[in-house]
Formats: sequence, C-alpha cells, structure tokens
Amino acid sequence: MKNASKLLALGIFVMSLALAGCSKKESHVYSSLKDPATAAQLKQFITEKKLQASAAADKPSPEFDEFLAAAERGDWVTVSNRLGHLLRGPGGNQLSGPRSAVVREVWGALEAFGAGDEKYSALFGNDIIHSIPPGSIYFGGTDPGRFVVTAMQKSQVKGDPFFTLTQNAMADGTYLDYLRSMYDGRIYTPTAEDSQRCFQEYMADAEQRQQKNQLKPGEIVTRDANGHVQVSGQVSVMEINGLICKVIVDKNPDREFYIEESFPLDWMYPYLEPHGIIFKLNHQPVSSISDDIIQSDHDCWTKYANQMIGGWLHDDTSVKTICEFAEKVFLNKHFGSYGADRRFIENADANKTFSKERSSIGGLYVWRAQHATGLDEKQRMTDAADFAFRQAFALCPYSPEAVYRYSQLLVDENRGNDAYLIAETAAKFKTDSTPQLQSLAGQLRRYQTAN
Repeated sequence: MKNASKLLALGIFVMSLALAGCSKKESHVYSSLKDPATAAQLKQFITEKKLQASAAADKPSPEFDEFLAAAERGDWVTVSNRLGHLLRGPGGNQLSGPRSAVVREVWGALEAFGAGDEKYSALFGNDIIHSIPPGSIYFGGTDPGRFVVTAMQKSQVKGDPFFTLTQNAMADGTYLDYLRSMYDGRIYTPTAEDSQRCFQEYMADAEQRQQKNQLKPGEIVTRDANGHVQVSGQVSVMEINGLICKVIVDKNPDREFYIEESFPLDWMYPYLEPHGIIFKLNHQPVSSISDDIIQSDHDCWTKYANQMIGGWLHDDTSVKTICEFAEKVFLNKHFGSYGADRRFIENADANKTFSKERSSIGGLYVWRAQHATGLDEKQRMTDAADFAFRQAFALCPYSPEAVYRYSQLLVDENRGNDAYLIAETAAKFKTDSTPQLQSLAGQLRRYQTAN
C-alpha cells in the first residue's frame, strides 16, 4: 500500500488545482437574477469597488474604465473577456494595488452569478457570511470562497460584518498594499518586512528539505549561476502565502479567524475544526475534534446533500451505490427516484463549489487520522473522512480533487476495489481532467492486479 500512496501523491497535488472553468449562461447578470435583493447587493458592491479604485493614486487606463462600465451594466461576458487583457495585456502592466484587486473581485462576483447558479451561489455566500461572527477575519481561498463572499457581505471595504482576505495572494506585494489601503489601523496587515522575512524563512526551510529529499510534489527548488537558492511553482508560492497568513493570525490575537480552503496549508491543520461549509482557524492547537463537532458537521452536510442530490446517501451507503447514482443522474440524466435537484445537477459550478468544500473537510479528518495517537481515534477520524469524501464525490463525481483524495484514503484502507470503482466512474465524464482520471483508473487497476 505504501507504493500506491506514492503513486497517488502527485495526482492529489495536480488535480486539487484543476477545478477552474465555467459554462456561460446569461450575458447580463442583473436581468437574469430572480431575487431583487441579490441584484441590489451586486450593484452596491460594484459601486463600492468603483469608488475604491477611484481613490487610487495612479491614473486608470481606458480599458479599466470600460471594464467597470460593463460591470455596472451587469455585462459579465464583456467583463470576462476584458479580464485577461487588463491583467496580462499592455494595459495590465499598469494595474497595481487596489485596481488589480478590484478587477479580480468584480470579475469573480459577476462570474459567480453569470456562470454559476443564482440559487446555489447565493446559498453558498449567505451561509458562510451568516456563520462568521462580526469583527472576525476570514480567508477566502477558491474563487467562490473569496469573490462571492466579498460581493455579498455588507461591505468588504468597511469590514462589515467581518474582514475578508485571500490566502492565495499574500506573497504578492501589491495585494498586501491593497489590504493596507482598506484595513490598516483596524487589523494588523503584514508589512513589506513581514513578507520578506516569510520569504527568507521558506527558502531556508526548502533548501534544508531539498538536501534531505523531502520536497513536496510540485515544489521546485533550484540554484542560479551564483549558487543562490531559487524557488518556484504554485506549491512554493502557497507555502509562502501560508507563512504570511500566520503573521496575520499571530498579530491579531483578539480576532476570531475562519478559512475557506483552496490549497491545504500544513501549519493550519492542528488549528482547524469544521465550521459549516468552511473551517474555524483557532489560535491554539485543537487537541481533538469532538464527537459533537463531527455530528454537527455530519448533519450540516447531510442537509446540503439532501437538498442537492436527494436524501439517499447515508452512513452505510456503499461506494458501488454512489457510483451507480453518479452514472444514472450526472452522466445520463436519469433522475428516477433519487430526489436530486436538476438545477444543481446541471450546473458544474455549483457541483464543484460544494464538492470542494466537503472534500476539504474530509482532508482535515484524514490529517487527524494520520496523527492520531490511538487506534480508536484513528478509526473515528477515518470514518468521518470516508463519509465526507463519499458526499464530496456524490456532489461532483468528476471532481479530480474528490476522486484523488478519496482514492488515496481507500487505498490506504486496503479498499483498492472501491478506489478503482471511484476512478473508473469519474473517468467516464468528459472534462478537461478526463485523461488524468483515466490514467488514475489504469494505475489502480494495475495495482489491484499486481496485489
């Protein structure tokens, strides 16, 4: 089983980053929304972002003004089409600080409701917002986790009801400038010196781990012609992001913290506990996740699953049954007696968003099982992880993250047949990840044959 774990390790890293992408639906967001309150909130958000950008010292480009004008009209297709040009084209080099962040946040908000489903985007954002106490600090990681919450809270700029940041951009000095322009004086925001210290700390640690052959999959450490250590790759960037996040947590001891995970940050695991869709990030390590928290998590996600895919998935539901559901409902659109919401099933963004959150919680349980000091605790955490991953897969059977994470757990639990069944089912869906999922299914089949 050890070899199989190594076999899956790189896949977990690669596929955890492969959840982007959406299908276009309506050209103009506001006219397509059925809830006037949601439309009004989005318009208010765009107005706030425009005022924030207008306060920047540098002169905006014509492309930037056209981008905001399209956003005010709710024309998310134009907003989406201009995004790449603004951030990477000739005019993009001039975007910095507030304007760079505003472009991303405006695009992300309109994208969630233009390509996503209004019902489930609003459910996602509102449930997170209502779960976080006022005055807290919230890290939003994925696009929905950052942008939907940013758009739907009363005021991101005022930190009302809480302060919203993203862990994904902490290594970007212009993003730290942006945070200071919004929040400095109300919460501690990292300085340039803090950032540089975190860079140096990571590089020293990465160099030591390279010498011991302990680098993570996707972590790239090299030396230039002068022998100086250089790091690159998304894993390295996220490690630095995580260290800067820790500065924020340590320097704001009187604030509560909550996080929506994009990429797992190792240092956080001992401090995390499930909190509805997301996590609470405690200031002190959590010795154990209590039965009450696990039950609350179980009930919370059963409620979501019942609404989205029907009330058929229980503690004893087999992997085979879940795979049959995936093929009948998601692949062939034969809804039968499952009670699934067709509106959810047919929107890829909703599938991916909720599956991602459930998979992240499963990942925490796996970490707890791996670090358990007793067999009973290990089994308790493994059972919680198994249920979370079964739900994550059922919510999005073509999610590479859910597939890889659950396959890894199943292989580690000597359930190779179930792991192969999960991968084989996922590989039947035609997505950008199909080749990788087919390869995984083939690897698991060969592994089962050899064992």
